[in-house]
Amino acid sequence: MRPLSLLALALVLLVPLGARADMYRCTDSSGGLTFTNIRPAGQRCVVIVHETRRPAPSAAARPRSASTGTANPDRYALYNAHIREAARLYQLPEAFLRAVIKVESDFVSDVVSGDGAMGLMQLMPRTAASMGVTAPFDPRQNILGGARYLRVLANQFNGDLVLTVAAYNAGEGAVARYRGVPPYDETRRYVRRVLSFYYAFRRT
Repeated sequence: MRPLSLLALALVLLVPLGARADMYRCTDSSGGLTFTNIRPAGQRCVVIVHETRRPAPSAAARPRSASTGTANPDRYALYNAHIREAARLYQLPEAFLRAVIKVESDFVSDVVSGDGAMGLMQLMPRTAASMGVTAPFDPRQNILGGARYLRVLANQFNGDLVLTVAAYNAGEGAVARYRGVPPYDETRRYVRRVLSFYYAFRRT
């Protein structure tokens, strides 16, 4: 399996969450790939996020998740063994899985979103079934299923971290159709949040 590409991740994270800035994916003369918010001269670049100041989030954005139980204040360390297992099995960074879980559910295992996504990694019923998850609220099954899906997406998008995260949120069809991050405000915010948490967790 192909490991995730982390090329120029720091440059992506230089874009403030509320700033006006485009994100580019650029290829230099030697074929090297970088992500940046400053378009370099002499490189072939594609805009993957066109960022403009925007009003309050649209009502069409993915509903916020709601838990059916009480969030355990010690939950952030409860699933370390499962995260390590999934990272090892699917060759993904532990910090990356932790970042996705943080953004998707804030480590609350019984969370259900308004559109039916379930558990720590907010798996939709069809995705859960296709990843072999029979008990989506079982933390181990949910984490392994979500990690497996991320691995599938990473393989599909040649290890491109930005596109993998975007596809996890918006679907691989949307990413393929737009040849990059879809022009959805919610997906753009989601990508930046996951990358920001990933970078923070790498430092801990």
